[in-house]
Amino acid sequence: METTALVAPITGLELLQDRFLLTGEGPVLSVFSLQPRPHVGASLSVLQHYRIHGIRLRRRDTVLTQSSTVIVHGQREHEKNSASACSFCDFAVFGGKALRLVRLHLEFQNVETLHLEVLGPLLELKDWALDVRWLLSDKHSLLCVAVAHNGALLLDSTTGSALVQCSCLEGCLLYSALFLVHESWADTVLVGGTVFNQLIIWKPGRGDEIIKSGHKAPVERRLSGHSGVIFSISYLQEKGYLASASDDRSVRVWGVGALGGPGGKCGDSDPTCLRVLYGHQARVFSVHLSAEYAFSAGEDGACLVWDLVGGGKVIRTLKGHRAGGVRSLAVSGGTGDGERWVATGGADGGVRLWKVEDDEEKESLEEKLTDLKFPGPGLPKVVCTAGGEEENVSWSQFLVCTDRGTVCQYRGGSWETVWEGPAEFYSYCVMDTVTVFVTNAATTVTLCAVGNISGSIQVFPTSHPLSGIRLTGRPGKIHSIFWKKETDKLYLLASGAEGLVCRWCVEVKMNEDCSLVLSVVPLPPFLLPLCSKRWLTAAAACLQRHSNKVLWVCGDRRGSLLLFQEGENVELNRTDHEKHSKDWLTGGNAQTKEEEEHDLTLQPLSCLFGVHGKHGVTSVCEYQGLFYSTGKDGCVRIFRVSRTQHEESNCEFQLEVLRVQRACRGMEWLERVLILESEIPEELGDKCENVFRAELREARFVIAGFHAVHFVVWDPVRQERLMAVPCGGGHRSWSLWPSHTGVWSGCGALVFVKQGAILTSQPPGEMLGCAGDAGRTGGWSLREGIHGRGIWCVCRLGRIEEIGVDSQDHRNSKIYWEIVVTGGEDTSLAVLAINPVSGIIKVLSVLTDHISGVRTVTAITQPQGKALSALLLSAGGRAQIQCNRLLVAWDRRRLSPSCQVIQVASHRLDIQWEKKRNRHKTVKMDPESRYMSIEVLKEETGSVLFALSCSDGALRLFSVNEAENQIDLLLETFYHQRCVLCVATCSLQDDKGNRYKLLFSAATDGKIAVWHLTESLFISADNSSGATTPPIPCLVIPAHQSGINSLAVWVEKQGQQEDSCLVTVASGGDDGQLTVSTMRVQYPEDGKVGGSRGFSQMGNNHTLLEAHDQPPNQFQLHLHSQFSIPLAHAASLTALKLLSPGLLVSTSSDQRVCLWRVSGTDITHSGALCSHVADAAGLAVWEEEEVDEKMGFGTEWVNTVLEEIVGPVCKTSEEEETTDDPRNPVDDGDTNTGSCECRRKTRKVGWILVCGQGFQLLRLRSAGMDVETWKRGKK
Repeated sequence: METTALVAPITGLELLQDRFLLTGEGPVLSVFSLQPRPHVGASLSVLQHYRIHGIRLRRRDTVLTQSSTVIVHGQREHEKNSASACSFCDFAVFGGKALRLVRLHLEFQNVETLHLEVLGPLLELKDWALDVRWLLSDKHSLLCVAVAHNGALLLDSTTGSALVQCSCLEGCLLYSALFLVHESWADTVLVGGTVFNQLIIWKPGRGDEIIKSGHKAPVERRLSGHSGVIFSISYLQEKGYLASASDDRSVRVWGVGALGGPGGKCGDSDPTCLRVLYGHQARVFSVHLSAEYAFSAGEDGACLVWDLVGGGKVIRTLKGHRAGGVRSLAVSGGTGDGERWVATGGADGGVRLWKVEDDEEKESLEEKLTDLKFPGPGLPKVVCTAGGEEENVSWSQFLVCTDRGTVCQYRGGSWETVWEGPAEFYSYCVMDTVTVFVTNAATTVTLCAVGNISGSIQVFPTSHPLSGIRLTGRPGKIHSIFWKKETDKLYLLASGAEGLVCRWCVEVKMNEDCSLVLSVVPLPPFLLPLCSKRWLTAAAACLQRHSNKVLWVCGDRRGSLLLFQEGENVELNRTDHEKHSKDWLTGGNAQTKEEEEHDLTLQPLSCLFGVHGKHGVTSVCEYQGLFYSTGKDGCVRIFRVSRTQHEESNCEFQLEVLRVQRACRGMEWLERVLILESEIPEELGDKCENVFRAELREARFVIAGFHAVHFVVWDPVRQERLMAVPCGGGHRSWSLWPSHTGVWSGCGALVFVKQGAILTSQPPGEMLGCAGDAGRTGGWSLREGIHGRGIWCVCRLGRIEEIGVDSQDHRNSKIYWEIVVTGGEDTSLAVLAINPVSGIIKVLSVLTDHISGVRTVTAITQPQGKALSALLLSAGGRAQIQCNRLLVAWDRRRLSPSCQVIQVASHRLDIQWEKKRNRHKTVKMDPESRYMSIEVLKEETGSVLFALSCSDGALRLFSVNEAENQIDLLLETFYHQRCVLCVATCSLQDDKGNRYKLLFSAATDGKIAVWHLTESLFISADNSSGATTPPIPCLVIPAHQSGINSLAVWVEKQGQQEDSCLVTVASGGDDGQLTVSTMRVQYPEDGKVGGSRGFSQMGNNHTLLEAHDQPPNQFQLHLHSQFSIPLAHAASLTALKLLSPGLLVSTSSDQRVCLWRVSGTDITHSGALCSHVADAAGLAVWEEEEVDEKMGFGTEWVNTVLEEIVGPVCKTSEEEETTDDPRNPVDDGDTNTGSCECRRKTRKVGWILVCGQGFQLLRLRSAGMDVETWKRGKK
């Protein structure tokens, strides 16, 4: 096996010269180059199965340069070849009970190239290493090591031998340690954080006579104050400060004086606690001290920057990781321009990089507001930005409408009155602005529209307000007003009384005398359906190019989405225009007016009533054929306009919701969707060409809205805040810059009204979108995080081929991306694309529909050409089921995989119970019930039958109808009377073509129940009628002493007997045992299935002995054989899968992945691999055909065990595999172990994906080998 991709918590970080960042992920060491832009340089597996916890440079003043003279370790080395310069740096990498030396090479051959090299063997210790330091004046590579049992070692890094070994008189366990070294061992001082919540300071090199006599060094200083264990220690020599991070959520700064140095000083005799810093919401894992600041990172996922000089306040919060927290922290010494790098590594496997200025102000990201000093007259009611659609334009223009009907403009740092309305505009007004291009003048102007309570609308350009015109809509209040652009036309919409939305087409021209002229043509108004809150709140237009019709998607205050279509003539002719305008202005005849209004209004073609709840729709936007709507229900709905398939329907189009995306918890008031700038191609081409195609691609977007008292821009994929402004919450007028583009470029500014003042999040006139802002605001994401907490389940959908990549490396071979879905404790599902060649992992989509942890997931995949279509079923806590349709394809434009998610249906038991009639006669289901395992039983066109095991002791059967978007409960049985942990199924077919279905369920009592599913059950599934009589299993197999966590089932033919077969079920449980049970299946002689209750019936209490008393002409099951391995794993066996016939893969919380050969009545352990994933809970295996260009790499992979070679992502320098039994070799069917012989051959390759605290993808070369071939290789 070889590792091709790995995601694990980042537990080690180190910055080198502000140019390179070293990261430790499991045993893999990676180096990132920070200049000119951060990118990964090289990776190498260095610690075998140990996890990296620290990286220590040999000398911090090491200079890596490409000049002709290279300074390394204080010595000058001259180049041998001026055309190619090479420099290097040595450092020690440690973690667990291992330590290794690594060298980083920096080579210059036209481009900068990084290379990692292992120096010497792995040094394994007898205790856990907590800290490692180099002796500064040492010429023999000596290392000082602090170990967990309050001891210290002096190691020779070349030989690995311990020259000096000593311990403290207080022999307690340490959670953290800090070694302070100088020129000799006698000068060293060790600071340890004990399990008793104390800091102790002692000297390992107190004197030769103490060491030689075997005495233990006493404690010199003791610091008490924490109420929890201490995880991290940092020391600032310049000021004599010592900082400690603890389990009690606090950081303490101590004044200890001078520590270490010549003579090994132990500081002041009476050290004091200077500050206690409380700001984290969970445990604090890391702390770092600098001259003026303290940096701390914890389990709450935040890195806090503390001002030590100004009172110990938090001046900045760096938050970019998901749940699980920040596991490592690194801070640079300074970039020389008043800035320093801060790197954080998360439990989600992500790496973030930030820039922090030395003169950082208090919470500059969130609380820097500017008052524009609005002078009046009146109080501001509405604020809008003016202009600013061009790139790199500083924001400095705002329009404000007051309660006196006055429109004021802020420009150039001062206010001016643009337009003063008459008395009818007092006390109430609505306003909107838009920037348009005047074609005959080659300039842009800002148009402003103001509506009042009597139905009048004033439209004017802000540069020429006297050129404005007055429009009259329906008499009554103007509830809302909108400007909308579509292609080369500008529309104005005004929502008035009784649900009538008046519309005009506006055109701006410039006369010969340089005056602006507005030309307005009325359009047929929209008529909203009857409801309690009948006015428009959002609108978006889209041109359907095939029919050249304009479609409008609108949202109203009731929360409904409406679809309108323009008529054959989009604009009225001049005669109708004059007549229509005259009637509206003069009033006209009342009866004639109502008739004309009825004839001119447009009715909605399609309506999604109340989809956004009773608080209304806040925005609707369109991007490349898909629509995005937001509301105050905390949801973003992605939908499309599809053609009606019903022939009897008169409507040609209808609205179809694809999926719903929720924002973060507590963020209910959503305002709009902003498309990420990186998603916009250079050439949009035909924008709406694919409006009605099923393969539309959803764009990456961010969500703007209100979260408590903050205006927040939220990234739903990364699960992080990109912007936060303390505006006071919703119910206020606001505008985001840039306002009209609908694009998020990575930064923005907010202007809003608060308590009669106009406030901005950034001073007007400043440039937005500077190159360095990413490091200051959201930071750089060097590596995307996946799941912050444990991954409980995984499912593979398939693979797609990379298209459009033309390079020398890829011309002769095809590159595939594996598509997998993971679900975990953080209640989310992640759709991932993994490149097994490069190890790159891309997050395609994140589904946040579950309200509790996702326990199980499965999929039904159907290839569609070079794309994948999968029906995804997921279930978990709170007895919730989610069904989604995934469309995965290769995006030729962006050269990366893309995924479109369509939500099909959802189901919750508690909600279904509330809908039952006479529910007071039944027992309400437990709200804490959770689904444990899912298995698909039957697939039909438009319908799927599946089984679920539940923690309340029930085994439930459901059907999902994709056409009706519905999940129905068909049947449930409480036979087990205890938690059902897993289910599995298999299909049988006799020689007469009759098909049978077996369902296996296992519970916490260690028994496996076998159910025979009859055809009557499938008929009931089709009719959704369910079964009324509780079924019983046809066979019960005692297999384990405790709970069974996983089942694997396969079918074998039984020689010459045509009327029977063998079914084998392998099970793994909490007792660590692997059991294989084989059953003999006897088919009925007449091919008819006995029983009529949905399951086979054989009696009330079926045991293994009663199976022999079955009627002869019925479907019969008998236990044929059973054998087991009592201690297959050292802990609970959590997952078990069948990779190929006779080859089982198992994993456990003991972090081992084991392979087992099953043949007849024998189980043979063929090898084990120590996985880098802790708490392994899920497993996915599959086989693929692979063309092997080169075989026989000079490595004897077939010897003794399965060898781990960390591949292109994590290359290892030596064989690091272990085995439980060296006598059991694994043969891959190719015994070529000589020199590399190039030949082309196709063979089956197995893939194993282990998930837990992260995931690891393994490649197995012997997957296609059958049992007989393996036996011959073994002999």
